[in-house]
Amino acid sequence: MSDWTTFTEPDLLRIVATTAAVPDLDAAEAAYTRYLGYGVVERGALDADLAVSWGRPGSAGARHVVMRASGETDTFVRLVEAPAVPGYRPLTSFGWTAFEIIVDDVHALAERLAASPFEIIGPPKPLQFMPSIIAMQAVGPGGECLYFTMESGDRDSSILPPPSGFVGRTFIVVCAGADFAAMLRWYVDRFSLRERPVRQSKVEIVQRAQGLSPDHTIELSAIGMRQRGNLVELDGYPTGPGRIAGPRPGDPAMLPPGNALVTLEVERLDAVAALAIQPPARHGAAIYGGRRSCTIPGPAGELLELVEAG
Repeated sequence: MSDWTTFTEPDLLRIVATTAAVPDLDAAEAAYTRYLGYGVVERGALDADLAVSWGRPGSAGARHVVMRASGETDTFVRLVEAPAVPGYRPLTSFGWTAFEIIVDDVHALAERLAASPFEIIGPPKPLQFMPSIIAMQAVGPGGECLYFTMESGDRDSSILPPPSGFVGRTFIVVCAGADFAAMLRWYVDRFSLRERPVRQSKVEIVQRAQGLSPDHTIELSAIGMRQRGNLVELDGYPTGPGRIAGPRPGDPAMLPPGNALVTLEVERLDAVAALAIQPPARHGAAIYGGRRSCTIPGPAGELLELVEAG
């Protein structure tokens, strides 16, 4: 089912990679391999120029691994080793808060993850406004939040992409901030993303993480990139007296803990190069393939790495 309210030609094309900062790289890699079926593409020490391009020079030299789902060729997961950050709790801070992954059978995956390092924080459940879509939520071994989602109805007409295997690729990246309207306009107006209805939604895992009442709703919407099944979800977190949501804790010279950075393909890098932390440069690693990339800060403090199509 499609519920687009605008039909633009977005400058953002698709999700290329998601990056999570994890305290124990070996444990995280083993969990993604065994339970999600992801395979290693490359590993090594993080290039200093790349870390500087993110504005996080303290992450230079960190061990990292790049992985991808079975059946995928150009969408990746990057895990970067980083010290644990005291006070970090998933779903309570601004920036990238979750990566959503398409799966073939979310119920079977829930059974697989039951005795794994992935902690299920929300069991499989139909979405409030699209009940044919069934999703569950988990926290990975490094404190990264992952949503796993399936289409139980007509997959040909679904807004979701078809899975490439039992567990497929990331198709939604979720960003949270205090000012939902400002985030929405920043992404839509800057990148011409396609809009969908803004919902007032009860999100149980957010309510529980932040100590909100069961009736508390948050403002959210998922806006579309050019390629099918590639979206940015924006969540408005409540702030003010008695609320705990705020900026992500951690060393500002290093990648944020948990869901750290998102890499998207953009049609024209020059249009946003003036916002870049460092000028665009070419990198030869698997995620980049020698193409130009740069990183810009988003409206909620998120790190948005852009790779030029080519």
